[in-house]
Amino acid sequence: MPNNRPWRGNLEWIRVISHWLKPEIRQSSGYPILLLGGVALLVSMAIGIANLGTHADIAQRQLEDLQATLRQVVPAEYYDNDPVRDTVTVQEGDHSVRVYRARRKGQVQAVSFRTTAPGYGSTEMVMVIGVDRDGKLLGVRVISHGETPGLGDKIETSKSDWVLSFNGRSLGDPPPAGWAVKKDGGVFDQFTGATITPRAVVKAVKGGLEFFANHRAVLLDESSGGNDR
Repeated sequence: MPNNRPWRGNLEWIRVISHWLKPEIRQSSGYPILLLGGVALLVSMAIGIANLGTHADIAQRQLEDLQATLRQVVPAEYYDNDPVRDTVTVQEGDHSVRVYRARRKGQVQAVSFRTTAPGYGSTEMVMVIGVDRDGKLLGVRVISHGETPGLGDKIETSKSDWVLSFNGRSLGDPPPAGWAVKKDGGVFDQFTGATITPRAVVKAVKGGLEFFANHRAVLLDESSGGNDR
């Protein structure tokens, strides 16, 4: 039996519009208010329908962007699951950290998560780092920042390969004193005219490795302590 509900809805709107167009209604003192209210209602409905139509597309693009970012810091050979759908949230101080688990044959082989560092002025640098189960860095990517173009923006892989110098590093390599830029006695290069930016990134990456070490058992799904999804 055909579904005639849409037609009924259209007929209702026709009746409402016809009612508003009656001469006695149009000549009433409240007609302008009713007209404006009706227009506002129609506009609101149109916006709502448009939002419903694009919400799914936006969510899908955000999911694809996240998956692409995680692939940059955890190579595909480390997992056969979807890390985006295998997460654990761990409380770290006054904030929580969502960690994405990369599993192969059921065992967590690596994890990835976001970490931040103070940037230029009052901005913030947001990074994603990947760490294997032994605490070795698989990759670091800066996904947003407000650093000065031509100076601090060398943290981007499109501008410099500097951030790749973290690959293979761990808390023991270099030793603690080496986790600094060369100007401060460490092993990591600084940028000409922009020491503050690489210094902050080095500190944040080291902090990410310390976070992994402090919560290793939970992150690798070897004990409870976080909120799994």
